[in-house]
Amino acid sequence: MDIRIISKELIKPSSPSIHHRLPFKLSLFDQLLPTTYIPMVFFYPTNNNQDFKGLRISTQLKRSLSQTLSTFYPLSGRVRNNSFIDNYEKGAPVVETRVKGSLFDFLKQPQLDLLNKFLPCQPFGYESDPEATPQVAIQVNTFDCGGTALGLCFSHKIIDVATVIAFLDSWAANTRGYCREKINPSLFEASSRFPPRNELLVQFPLWVTEKYLFKEGNVTRRFVFDADAIATLKDKAKSKRVPNPSRTEALSSFIWKSYTEACRSLCAQPRPSVSIHTVNIRQRTKPRFPRYSIGNLWRHAMTACELADTKIELNDLVSLTRESFTNLNYAYLKDFQGENGFQGISGSLLKQLVEIGSRNPEIFFFSSWLQFDLNDVDFGWGKPIWVGLTGEVGRPLGWTNVTFFKQTGRNNEVEVWMTLNEKIMSVVERNAEFRKFSTPNPIFMDLMLLLFLSYPLLCGSALLSAVFPGFGREDVLVYIDDDNMFQISTEDGKFMSKFKLPDNATRDQLKADMVNGVLTVTIPKEVVVSHRPNVKVDEIEGSG
Repeated sequence: MDIRIISKELIKPSSPSIHHRLPFKLSLFDQLLPTTYIPMVFFYPTNNNQDFKGLRISTQLKRSLSQTLSTFYPLSGRVRNNSFIDNYEKGAPVVETRVKGSLFDFLKQPQLDLLNKFLPCQPFGYESDPEATPQVAIQVNTFDCGGTALGLCFSHKIIDVATVIAFLDSWAANTRGYCREKINPSLFEASSRFPPRNELLVQFPLWVTEKYLFKEGNVTRRFVFDADAIATLKDKAKSKRVPNPSRTEALSSFIWKSYTEACRSLCAQPRPSVSIHTVNIRQRTKPRFPRYSIGNLWRHAMTACELADTKIELNDLVSLTRESFTNLNYAYLKDFQGENGFQGISGSLLKQLVEIGSRNPEIFFFSSWLQFDLNDVDFGWGKPIWVGLTGEVGRPLGWTNVTFFKQTGRNNEVEVWMTLNEKIMSVVERNAEFRKFSTPNPIFMDLMLLLFLSYPLLCGSALLSAVFPGFGREDVLVYIDDDNMFQISTEDGKFMSKFKLPDNATRDQLKADMVNGVLTVTIPKEVVVSHRPNVKVDEIEGSG
């Protein structure tokens, strides 16, 4: 895939007064986290709106980014001495590229190893110079057909996923021109309750985190668990102690069990297997944090079992996981607040090192983003048809044994991104039970349909095609509503996809044909559109 850089620019806050603000203090939790980038790639199909095409998209994104950085001004600066952020005039780098080919060609069989080409920075790698690292970096990739891949990298030094969502919601609202939807983040609450300490004091716990988190020899895979698989796992995970396991508890415990079985087959000596979940603490403290408090407001919920324990079942792991979540409460978190917070964290870390760390544990990290819907990020040209995360993680050192959960936006499915030691991954991929419940790097039916719709129609053709294997003409419904939305759905209600038609589509002349499960829709285009409400194709021609 040929990607050519056409421009690089630093975007600074639009408000000149920002540059005179006092340094922004990190929280203690920020100080204890290594500098690395959280990646996201938002894929948007070609838009027929002339206000959102090519360079206009890039121009509007830069303008609204400048406005957003005036509100989230710490994201425009640079970290100093692992204690504070200043130099807000440094800004956020924006790279513009042109991608040879079409969005359709890439997404019809997405290759994860190519995702990093859409990103401005190396994802989940060890950043050796934190003081030179931008907090946010953007890459706007425009395909030949007009589709866009928006690659974003967020520094984990002061940004967690909740902060990412707040920033994206505000940036998207600014781009759409909806100023009333702008978000006013709580910037100082984290450092007020969890004040920073001298940089020398936090060096040891920071080193411990880096030691366990960054390693060589990792590979990344993407799997999808559909609604039926999740329901089955939740049912298997039930017990008297946890009669109603969440999908995060059921999925993470099932995957952890698969990891543990893989390690057992690879490890000659007994050692602990440790599951660590990142848990948002904004609603677990007293008083609660404001929803849009920025910073790393999460803590670890840790659970351990023995690799040698071959009798441990899924519901046992779910019980252990639920207990670790429950223990992460106000009484636990209050020891980390105030001027004595560092002693509380140091004591907790020392206890963990003594109990488990001395036995060379195999540690697996889990981060669930299921409460955040990245598929809703709309800058004005529609919602993304897919949000990818990462290809290969940082080289030579990158996050290892890390698993992310995110929504697909389709039929309650969950997308699982796994970065593991290469040997462990190889065993997990061959695990029969794991393969039974998961699908590796699948193509979503409605994603492919949307691509079939958007690519030919908006790149010059009025011929739309979609494949419905096993479906007959009586099983598929096609219609256009009053808002010019083209919709295809199945009679059983399990599938539905919508697409905005161009203004010059002649809806009265729509024709649908279905042969051997292949649906073909013809929509002629004219300069003048005949507005006929609720044109519905009740009859689809063809042999089925």
